[in-house]
Amino acid sequence: MRDVKPLLLNSIFPKIHRGNLTTLQMNLGYLCNLSCTHCHVNAGPNRTELMSRKTMQTALQFAKKYKLTTLDLTGGSPEMNPDFCWLVKQAKQQGLHILDRCNPTILVEPGYENTAKFLAEQKVEVIASLPCYLEDNVDAQRGKGVFSASIKALKQLNDLGYGISESGLTLNLVFNPQDNNLPPSQLTLEDAYRKFLIEHFELQFNHLFTITNMPIQRFGAVLLAKGQFEEYMQVLKKAYKADNLEQVMCKSLLSVDWQGYVYDCDFNQMLDLPLLNTPTHLTQLLEEMPDVMPITVADHCYGCTAGQGSSCTGMLTS
Repeated sequence: MRDVKPLLLNSIFPKIHRGNLTTLQMNLGYLCNLSCTHCHVNAGPNRTELMSRKTMQTALQFAKKYKLTTLDLTGGSPEMNPDFCWLVKQAKQQGLHILDRCNPTILVEPGYENTAKFLAEQKVEVIASLPCYLEDNVDAQRGKGVFSASIKALKQLNDLGYGISESGLTLNLVFNPQDNNLPPSQLTLEDAYRKFLIEHFELQFNHLFTITNMPIQRFGAVLLAKGQFEEYMQVLKKAYKADNLEQVMCKSLLSVDWQGYVYDCDFNQMLDLPLLNTPTHLTQLLEEMPDVMPITVADHCYGCTAGQGSSCTGMLTS
């Protein structure tokens, strides 16, 4: 796989600094039951990197010390980490709000049949990937049979109360473009998703998040192989909106990899661009947190600031 990092570093992207830190995003490992073409983590069934319970304990200590409100769990498929349930229980006891970035097919895989019930019992907010509401498009991007498995899992979540008004169980879906374009209007697409899924599957959800495909890892390598990398970068740069800078997720979030090293965001983690440009472990930040924290930027940051903007919770501006 060709490395896109050198192509992104010579950047004139504006300097930004972290504001009030509220969220710790924890990558629990790169193990996943799928290998999606748009995956910026390059996750898959053969990856062995998994966060240890010791690192999870350090993360919980960090969240407590700095009075964070949210743990954002991602992967891979975070549920495939053997200590996933332990972490969720400990975090809930600590009063943290939990986000689970869920590949819904994992909920119907052998060995994970009770995961949906566990998420409901713990009142975990589920953010589930469903990159299109059409079967052919999803299977082309994620693999044959993924759409039907995803619908089965999402209906299972609905049966537990997820996505149902006033249940207190939040189910949000995630859209990724199928091609080298920016996502369409999130609000318009959410209406289309809602109408199609309720009519065809009686499936309900709370919100749709549209997320721009980042030109890194697997997706970046595909762009390079097709000779489309520079073209895609120009799409992102031409659509840049300065207004989005105030709302980018890195201003209130830190990202932690499976070994406990800290980054400004999950995308910087995948590019090996560490916090403050030097390898920094959570244990170091437990001892001392810098007063001023400039955010490491490069050309991939245009992906978060192009058009309506893109973050782990969807668009930034309408």
